[in-house]
Amino acid sequence: MSSENSASEARSVESKISPPPLTCPRCEGLLPSVLGEISCLLCGARMKIDHEPTRRDWEDEKLSCPECSKILVVGLGERPCNIRCSSCQCEIEVKVNVPKTEIECPGCERRLRLRTKPGTRKVSCPACDTQFEMTG
Repeated sequence: MSSENSASEARSVESKISPPPLTCPRCEGLLPSVLGEISCLLCGARMKIDHEPTRRDWEDEKLSCPECSKILVVGLGERPCNIRCSSCQCEIEVKVNVPKTEIECPGCERRLRLRTKPGTRKVSCPACDTQFEMTG
């Protein structure tokens, strides 16, 4: 692959910073880990969420270019966002950080780390195939 092709392809990097976990004031359900205008996935309530400390941390966040390993300062208070490496011109998509939750499988008691998502979902343990529901 030529360096011209790799510079034009966007690479993805997950942010290391996420907003604090918040619950819906109407139904007490977990809200998505984003800032701005959002809808509760459980009850549909609409609200505007902002958190200046998270936005400042996002602006100051440093990450390594996936192509040339140069340390970059993102400089933007939004996630997701797109930046370009000043050294190799690689386009980088900085994705939203999705926090993980540790839970114990009811079948084999193995500790599982799963991405936190609003609502209830069915989970299957990779070790023993026990299926169970997870909320939040």
